[in-house]
Amino acid sequence: MLAWTSARGLGMTADSACLFVAATGIRPQGQLAYTKALSASFGAMGFENHPLRVLAKALRGGGAAIPDSQATPLEKEKLVSYARLQQPSVHLALLVAWKTASRWAEVADLSFAQFLLVTQKEVIVDWFQTPKGRTHDPFKASRFAVIQGPLTTEIAMLFKKCAPFAPLTRLSTSALDSLWGQSVQMQGYTAHSIKRGAVKHLLPLVTSGKLSPHLIDRLTKHEEEGGPGTLSRTTLRYAGGDVDLARALETGKVTRHL
Repeated sequence: MLAWTSARGLGMTADSACLFVAATGIRPQGQLAYTKALSASFGAMGFENHPLRVLAKALRGGGAAIPDSQATPLEKEKLVSYARLQQPSVHLALLVAWKTASRWAEVADLSFAQFLLVTQKEVIVDWFQTPKGRTHDPFKASRFAVIQGPLTTEIAMLFKKCAPFAPLTRLSTSALDSLWGQSVQMQGYTAHSIKRGAVKHLLPLVTSGKLSPHLIDRLTKHEEEGGPGTLSRTTLRYAGGDVDLARALETGKVTRHL
């Protein structure tokens, strides 16, 4: 965007960002993705982003939020079976992606320093320093994920086997898609199948009254600002980013079912 605005003598404003999105000429779904990313970046830098938020709303109203196709949801048993055949770093990343209902890129780029606590009963992740997290407000309840319940002990054991400080795995989303395309066991699935499968796995717990829908939104990082059951930004800012706050945000109530 910087090169585009500079070539036209435009400043780095939300208005010029809207013009840039329109000039890309790509499909509405792509324009919405650009708009959301730019809006988040402008907001994180303290710049006015209202025009971008208005554009995003208009694009959604035009159907841009409706995907042309979606990944096939992956079942837990199939994922875990496959993960246990992989090297420790990939095995670890696959389990963390499932337990946090995350996109593959979010998990693959995690550093070991972002695991605030690792025990056989509880693992706490701080998303803020991931590529996606840097563009988001650090004072959002979805910043943390508390992993509890099944697979937590396995994650803790794998954590000890993997080299610290490196990304969890260097296997990119496209590389994982390619790998699965060649695998008989994972044929028909993509990296995004993990998150879709985790969400589908949780939905019956909402209909049976065992889980609150807003906690699933929080775990998946889809929670809207000021949604039900959300601590205010001011409270989150005062609380700081520690283990007690992560637990208070209750994502552990969700992950123990994954």
